[in-house]
Amino acid sequence: MNTLGAAWDWLTDPAHWSGDDGVLHRLLQHLMLTVVCLLISCLIALPVALVLGHLGKGGALAVNISNAGRAVPTFAVLVLLLLTPVGKWGEGPTVVALVLFAVPPLLTNAYVGMREVDRSVVQAARGMGMTGRQMLFRVELPLALPMVLAGVRLAAVQLVATATIAALAGGGGLGRIITAGFNLASTPQVVAGAFLVAVFALIVEGVFEIAERLGPVWARGGR
Repeated sequence: MNTLGAAWDWLTDPAHWSGDDGVLHRLLQHLMLTVVCLLISCLIALPVALVLGHLGKGGALAVNISNAGRAVPTFAVLVLLLLTPVGKWGEGPTVVALVLFAVPPLLTNAYVGMREVDRSVVQAARGMGMTGRQMLFRVELPLALPMVLAGVRLAAVQLVATATIAALAGGGGLGRIITAGFNLASTPQVVAGAFLVAVFALIVEGVFEIAERLGPVWARGGR
């Protein structure tokens, strides 16, 4: 209880919320890193998953390869990248490591969503004379969107939790609060930093939940 009380005192101290090392600045850095990595991951994974899901070819191989990447710890990838020329690009190693971490859930969910679309609906669209492009964007993607968004949601929450490793490479984010706590042998600061990351992840989860509830019926799983 003493540690939790000290962590609360640290969180409620206004001095810890301002300045370059303050919570607000680190939170903004964490948010920016998460958003950038999520956007890059979506640009890489979603087009591949949607096209392969539409064609029904090569998707299983792509998903298995991406899932194999989950077996490699993100921290190990980050360390290896720091030893390469990429390590000279500032936040480059962290971004690459996090993108590789976020691609599997995006690719898997989008591909599975596309393949779970009712084949009779696809056949009906083809019988109406729709082109492959029209079937992809007007029929398959709207029906697969709930699974696609579930993958984006999962990747976003995982990125928030994992982006703390940026501090290990000298980057910003809430992880800097935790590492600074370790350097100072301050357990309350470490607990406070971990609490902030957990709350941020829950907020991101809540935002996606609200967006899903307020979105159109077809984005909530309606058929």
